[in-house]
Amino acid sequence: MISPEKNFKQTETYCKANADPAIVLKYSKYFKEGYDAWGVSSELVNRRADEIFVLQGITIAEIYEICLLLVKSPKYEMTSIAGLLLKKLKKQWNSETFVTLENIFKTGINNWAHTDWICGEIIPDMIKMNLIGMESLKPWRTAPNRFQRRAAVVGLIKPMKKSADFKPYFDFIDPMMLDEERVVHQGLGWFLREAWKKQPEPTEKFLLKWKDSAARLIFQYATEKMSPEQKARFRKGKSK
Repeated sequence: MISPEKNFKQTETYCKANADPAIVLKYSKYFKEGYDAWGVSSELVNRRADEIFVLQGITIAEIYEICLLLVKSPKYEMTSIAGLLLKKLKKQWNSETFVTLENIFKTGINNWAHTDWICGEIIPDMIKMNLIGMESLKPWRTAPNRFQRRAAVVGLIKPMKKSADFKPYFDFIDPMMLDEERVVHQGLGWFLREAWKKQPEPTEKFLLKWKDSAARLIFQYATEKMSPEQKARFRKGKSK
């Protein structure tokens, strides 16, 4: 049986051997916070995750350990592989999975792409399986990692769309509306844009409450699909 540490080293060697500078050049423009990658194709990243997952004798606990080792690496592909491994464990998810996910954010999530992938592929399914709920995500709203704070909002977009009552969701994001980080503003705006598509009246009421105090970027995203006349309602009032 290969130890998690040796598995990490083998994964690192694999990524170095399959590096492509052209891929790094192609995607680096999308990452203002920096893009530290080898440039391994998505196909090969998925293949490596598959190879680890089917290793003979590997345990769930060892996969969690491998995930945490991978995200300590600054390289983009290593965190991508960790996320894929977590996703592959879906049938065995439990409360420990959420603890591992929290530790992954604390350790190595430092860009919007990994954050939003987790918010689309893992968090909604955990909620659907009743492993977590909004209460579980409340501490994330004030987490030191700005991307974990973003995830607290973006991770609720899919569940919110299926709900008949948006008030609990607005109550949840309310304490975050004065967050100072751009990536959180983007997440809040994205959430409110999607909420407006489904339930415009309560969403507009919420937006009006914050139009003079919350970051304008939130409103830029939230009102993106509105007409010019509708957008005008949410312009910041002039200071007296």
